[in-house]
Amino acid sequence: MKTIFVSIMSMQHTPKEQGTTALFSNPVLEKLARTHISIPLAIYFLGSATLLYINFSNGYTTILEGVGVFMAGLIFWTWFEYFMHKRIFHMLPTNKIKERIQYMFHGVHHEFPRDKTRLAMPPAASVLILTGLFFVFKLIIGNYAFTFLPGFVIGYSLYLFVHYSIHAFKPPKNSLNVLWINHSIHHYKDDTVAFGVSSPIWDVIIGTMPKKTYKRKNKKSNGQKESNDRVKAVA
Repeated sequence: MKTIFVSIMSMQHTPKEQGTTALFSNPVLEKLARTHISIPLAIYFLGSATLLYINFSNGYTTILEGVGVFMAGLIFWTWFEYFMHKRIFHMLPTNKIKERIQYMFHGVHHEFPRDKTRLAMPPAASVLILTGLFFVFKLIIGNYAFTFLPGFVIGYSLYLFVHYSIHAFKPPKNSLNVLWINHSIHHYKDDTVAFGVSSPIWDVIIGTMPKKTYKRKNKKSNGQKESNDRVKAVA
């Protein structure tokens, strides 16, 4: 049964290079489900700065401790990014509820990867989730949460910036090009690999790096042909 669902899930949504779709019939909810990348980035940087100010002004950590905990939060983000992308955003659609959740959170992005208003989680949802994470971290690590969460959030912000850049701009002619190649393969060739967007480290460790070559199928739809051409152009 698992094999069947993996087959269904792999490239379930044929990428469309133009257009968008509504997730909600209610116009207010639909508006809240979209955002420009600058809005969440501004919120996250302001929130991180506030937490760091509270930490150091109250002497919760020394500067050295704070830097160490901040880096720990940043590193933890790279694993969290991989885990969420692989296990939650690409969950097996074993029932209608999971299928709906998967599409709302991530499937819509796979179907319309060029829709810039869906390249970041909407601010309202992000703030609620990060607030919840703060209290979880506070419960587990105490006042270290004031420096751990900013590291985590800055990691998320870097992810948002990289993800937006991959979908909005041409790949750079340097070593960062691999991020464009891997994510294009994930979108247009095989969505069971390359779950790390801002860093491939966990794909390397866990073994989900994309293969170097992909065989073309003899028969392709127009959408598949455009996708293959896009991967080729990026590579």
